[in-house]
Amino acid sequence: MISDEAKSILYEGDKKAATRNAYGERLAALGETNKNIVVMDCDLSKSTMTVIFAKKFPERFFNFGIAEANMISAAAGMATMGKIPFVSTFGVFASRRACDQVCVSVAYPGLNVKICATHCGISVGEDGATHQAIEDVAIMRAIPGIVVLSPSDGTETSKIIDAAAEYNGPCYIRLTRGASPLIFNENYQFKIGKGVKLFDGTKATLITAGYTTHICMSAVKKLQAEGIDIDFINMASIKPIDEQLIIESAKKTGLVFTVEDHNIIGGLGSAVCEVLSEKQPTRVVRIGVKDKFGASGSPADLYAAYGLDEAGILKVIRENLK
Repeated sequence: MISDEAKSILYEGDKKAATRNAYGERLAALGETNKNIVVMDCDLSKSTMTVIFAKKFPERFFNFGIAEANMISAAAGMATMGKIPFVSTFGVFASRRACDQVCVSVAYPGLNVKICATHCGISVGEDGATHQAIEDVAIMRAIPGIVVLSPSDGTETSKIIDAAAEYNGPCYIRLTRGASPLIFNENYQFKIGKGVKLFDGTKATLITAGYTTHICMSAVKKLQAEGIDIDFINMASIKPIDEQLIIESAKKTGLVFTVEDHNIIGGLGSAVCEVLSEKQPTRVVRIGVKDKFGASGSPADLYAAYGLDEAGILKVIRENLK
């Protein structure tokens, strides 16, 4: 059943939005009230949607060309002068190509830089393996001091951008290319370090974040119709993670599933395992990309091939509930 916490915050309707679009729109709105916000991109502003900010505030928008490492270093410099840089590129470039600059120039001195990466996961689709970030969460989680956030829909994206702008320190925000159904309404309030339980159950716990959230929600509803009630948690704050919520749910259900559009090594599933192995030993089944590269194809076909569609998720849950 829907949790008490979720009753007033779930969206009712069929509207869809891409998290990258919500990011661009919210960033432009914040630019009107916070003059310290500056935005940087690497020839991808029409894809990352920072073009919206660029058109409104051209004097605070900087295009660095195909030079991601340089962009990160420049953002660090601007942060030392009191600016709040939001830097954007694709997830593969933010996490892999500019990793040293993120680590040494931003994280080591703890500078107030917001890295907003779009086109993450195999949901990128036809762009193929080279442009599908499936290890970015693992990379960013391992760098000390970086907050890692993965919004599930357009509403949560807007709330996360607000939270990141108010937070004093480096953040990595994982955004997606394609549109997905809205899950939350405007009553929803996001807090760094907190997850939200959307459904209550006793048979198992399902924890997810990002683009897979709406797919998992549909799966949970189908299981509920079969009389299988599951604790369903949206964990947009991957680092810091909501340890208390994870422990309480695992203690109640005794079986945890994690779902993520990311390698199962180092991502959300690993973060959940780290908490439970130390504080509430529980069996965890990780559903995600199983240590392989992505491929080129439609998002729907790729999700089916990698077991991340509704049918794949339901199959794993049912098999393990037996």
